[in-house]
Amino acid sequence: MLHPAARRLQPIVGEVVEVETPHPRAAVGRFAEQLDGRRLLGVEAVGKNLLLTFEGGYVLRSHLRMSGRWSVVPRGTERRGRPWLILRGREREAVLWNGPVLELHTRAVRRLGPDVLADPPDVDRMVANLRREHPARAVGDAVLDQRLVAGIGNKWKAEALWHARLSPWRPLGETSDEALRATLEAAATMMRHSLDGIRDRNQVYRRVGRPCPRCGEPVFSRGQGDAARIAYWCPGCQR
Repeated sequence: MLHPAARRLQPIVGEVVEVETPHPRAAVGRFAEQLDGRRLLGVEAVGKNLLLTFEGGYVLRSHLRMSGRWSVVPRGTERRGRPWLILRGREREAVLWNGPVLELHTRAVRRLGPDVLADPPDVDRMVANLRREHPARAVGDAVLDQRLVAGIGNKWKAEALWHARLSPWRPLGETSDEALRATLEAAATMMRHSLDGIRDRNQVYRRVGRPCPRCGEPVFSRGQGDAARIAYWCPGCQR
């Protein structure tokens, strides 16, 4: 989730920033030339994307994947290595390390579904999006599709489906609206807990072979979807 990163960057929002791209892979995007000297108007997390809005209508999309991270440090802090991007304000600077995806447009963002961490989340629209998919598509694969629902990752998929007593392999066409809503609401609640520093115990995620806390059956796992993301589930109570 990128919401903590969005919070960390808030101290430089409203400031005119100096922009540097020390890493050569970021330099080719000419972000510094286009953003240096502009005011940073806002930073928000949308699904798995961090959107930085600058004056002049510029929006920088940052997707961290598995390796990237944002930090905010006092201006002029010494560092080792070459970060992808530096946004330097009056007293602080935001630094992006290992930022695999940086784009200075919003086309990919427009394709995102409603954010599961919105307050409140638009569950009705999420369910409607899922209903437009092919009825044979497995629900566990569909809820990871960022075009349909933005923000749910593999861990939250597994845990939310367990809480809803729904198998990740059940086709959408055989899944009720009530079950979809229960899954989405469980994901939103647990992800909000994580954002607030509340740690919920994993019930099935990365617990292969261990007994299900609800029925005692051993937890299974298997790759799912085109990306073969690992699905975790209890065959006893998630039939």
